[in-house]
Amino acid sequence: MPDKPHILIVEDEPEISRFLEASLTGLDYRVDVARSGLDALKISTAHPPDVLVLDLGLPDMDGKEVIRRMREWSRMPIIVLSARDQEAEKVEALETGADDYLTKPFGIQELVARIKVALRHHSRREQMLENVYNHKDLSLDLSRRKASMKGTEIRLTPTEYDLLSLLARKAGQVVTHSEMLRDVWGRNSEENDHYLRIYIQRLRQKLGDNPLNPTYIFTEPGIGYRLVEDK
Repeated sequence: MPDKPHILIVEDEPEISRFLEASLTGLDYRVDVARSGLDALKISTAHPPDVLVLDLGLPDMDGKEVIRRMREWSRMPIIVLSARDQEAEKVEALETGADDYLTKPFGIQELVARIKVALRHHSRREQMLENVYNHKDLSLDLSRRKASMKGTEIRLTPTEYDLLSLLARKAGQVVTHSEMLRDVWGRNSEENDHYLRIYIQRLRQKLGDNPLNPTYIFTEPGIGYRLVEDK
């Protein structure tokens, strides 16, 4: 039998942490609980979890600082829980390195669904030996820098390819505007966000993707873009 997925819950509210621990344990996950950012860092170093479920409002440090420290050495999936529902908070958590974001209150089934998606994304990233993205008619060979539709190569500019490959490497996840600008155009480029809209529009045209009913590139309003998960 494969090992149970190991989930680390970082939550300082006893009622919520007990509820999450009992619910996830009952669903056959192996669960640890940390009640502070420092405890989370210690546990993660000694026994790295498969998924980190992290509250932002911790007693000793902001949850985003925990994310920053984790990202210095680990790519484990991080799902943020927070009562902070402002769009800016979501963007900042994702920019810092979180993989997903749930606003309190939430249902346990929704959290479990997000955990399953995070585990699947992480497994796919770890197994990216072929470096190939495929969904419906679109195929992207990351090692050869080639994109094709129905087997016919798509002529992409270097910038168009860089954007598409970034989305493909994180297929199924939201890539924020700032991350795309930094990755493709370099640091200090965030004031040029109009470039991003233009190039996404060009990519959609070349992929035959309708922005009102997309097949490949989805818009996450105010946050970024998401390429549908590869099949």
